[in-house]
Amino acid sequence: MATTTPARGARTPPRRGPSAWRTRLWRLDDKVSPYAYIAPFFLVFGAFGLYPLLYTGWIALHRVEMTGLDRSEWVGWDNFARILQDSEFWTAVSNTFVIGVLSTVPQLLVALGLAHLLNYRLRASAFWRTVVLTPYATSVATAALVFALVFRADGGLLNWVLGFAGLGDTDWGNGTWTSKIAISVIVIWRWTGYNALIYLAAMQAVPTDLYEAASLDGASRWQQFRRVTIPSLRPTILFTVVISTIGAMQLFGEPLLLQGGTLGAVGGSEHQYETLSIYLYNYGWKLGHLGPAAAVAWAMLALLLLIALINWIVGRVARRSAA
Repeated sequence: MATTTPARGARTPPRRGPSAWRTRLWRLDDKVSPYAYIAPFFLVFGAFGLYPLLYTGWIALHRVEMTGLDRSEWVGWDNFARILQDSEFWTAVSNTFVIGVLSTVPQLLVALGLAHLLNYRLRASAFWRTVVLTPYATSVATAALVFALVFRADGGLLNWVLGFAGLGDTDWGNGTWTSKIAISVIVIWRWTGYNALIYLAAMQAVPTDLYEAASLDGASRWQQFRRVTIPSLRPTILFTVVISTIGAMQLFGEPLLLQGGTLGAVGGSEHQYETLSIYLYNYGWKLGHLGPAAAVAWAMLALLLLIALINWIVGRVARRSAA
């Protein structure tokens, strides 16, 4: 049987077999798969992050009451003007800033020291790291209620100890500064171990050659810590400062439960430890005015962005000075 060969120069028709479809599917998979992999994150973020943020912004521009969620009235920027003219709002801002400083600075310093100790070869190092992280695993409600008993004015453990030193009883919950110190102690106790393990992980990533070179130059351990460890941890320290600042801005459970969670003492009898989160809680859930409460939430976001910008500028200046 004779076979015909295609003429020289004639174009062969494209093959439509399984290999061509596999090539098309592979190309389609190569283009679409990355979007499919990241789609769950954006779906979850859109449902539980972006939508609540935009809806809160919509509420902040309306008059919405807890007793009538189906009714709203456009008020524009009145809710923002209302909270900015409220002296209690600025008291909450001041309390949040003071408690944030009192809790963040000692917390990070102690965490840095603990990480430095854990970085050396210790017996049962895994056990000590677990012990350091244990307070972080404790719920905020449990920790706050336990420390509420410690800081009780009548029969509290701390006043009992201070009694032996002749310092007398202290009303920790009703004092202007003592209440802030009590809340800061709770925060320090819960978060120091968490930050210590972050610093420990960063320390273990520092090249050992730097320490060997510093040791050959006659540097002591303290000098190695200041001249080698601290500069190497500068990005990590900046990260923990930002995270701790965000946590201080959102401080809610500790001041809420400082005096046992009694509704009459939320934020203190004279607002002496009322934070922005407690101020939002009082406006939205105790008074039922959701519009001003949403405005407070957006004000907290603006303050966080401002603090993040300041931290970024400080970090950039520090990097330039180090270079």
